[in-house]
Amino acid sequence: MAVRVTTAGRLHFGFRNLSLAHERLYGSLGLALETPRLVVDCERAEGVRTGHPDAERYARRAVEVLDVPGARVSVRETLPRHAGLGSGTQFSLAVLSGIARAYGREPRLEERAPRLGRGGRSGVGIATFREGGFVCDGGHPTTRFTAERPEDGSWRVPPVIARHPIPDGWRFLLVIPDVEPGKSGEQEDDDMRAVVERASPGIADEITAISARRVLPALVEGDLATFGAGIAEIGRLNGAWYADAQGGVYRPPVGDIVRELEACRAIEGAGQSSWGPVVYGITDRERADRARKSGRNALAAADVDGSVLVASGRNTGASVDHTG
Repeated sequence: MAVRVTTAGRLHFGFRNLSLAHERLYGSLGLALETPRLVVDCERAEGVRTGHPDAERYARRAVEVLDVPGARVSVRETLPRHAGLGSGTQFSLAVLSGIARAYGREPRLEERAPRLGRGGRSGVGIATFREGGFVCDGGHPTTRFTAERPEDGSWRVPPVIARHPIPDGWRFLLVIPDVEPGKSGEQEDDDMRAVVERASPGIADEITAISARRVLPALVEGDLATFGAGIAEIGRLNGAWYADAQGGVYRPPVGDIVRELEACRAIEGAGQSSWGPVVYGITDRERADRARKSGRNALAAADVDGSVLVASGRNTGASVDHTG
């Protein structure tokens, strides 16, 4: 029995708190995209069989967590790796879900994601895989923070404290420059711990106010301009926390691209997703072509190659279908 899992990227707009002075740490804001997509086929097998190095790594972990004999995993479409679109979480959850379903089991993502090393900081990738939409998670108790990375499976997935459908007419420009991938693995862990240990609590207070008073009401009311401006400000404030770790409010050359997008009237807000290098611009269906042209111009102004696409929001979770 073969199972096909289809999911897509997500945008990570930043954290609401990185300071140890507050009771809850992290607390992410982000949303699900329709494109680019990740598609994997999974079926029962003896041992792990796949020609894709990332799929092999995720499949071996999933087989261990599920305690099954093995799986064959075929990758049909992939997301850009470590670009700021959540490729690692989407890939690992897709493989786990596909293998579990191939054996007639429930994936139980909330329980198993930490054992895959997911949800240790942000819960957005897990929540968007499950349900799509715009998500705000509640983070982790600050008392759980440790100087060393905790063992996989020792944390709980952050609770979703707000979720809302993304309005149908909204669109998200994605500018993906051809530069070094964003941070991941041990480097990301080390840099995040360093940021947390010196983060200003005042920035967290500003982000919380913007989230509660501007971003969430604007989302519910469909006010794109207020939403975009608020999200962009949250991105800039997060960048103030990360400035030492990434060489500025945005990692180079993202700042140049963001400034070009901000000058375009078709775009209501722009910023860096996670560690980048993906840059997002918030627009709508009617202005999508103008936004796309602005994205190409921004790459040229930054003197880098890259790709540009416009995605709609995804308000459903990953699809899991039997194919044979």
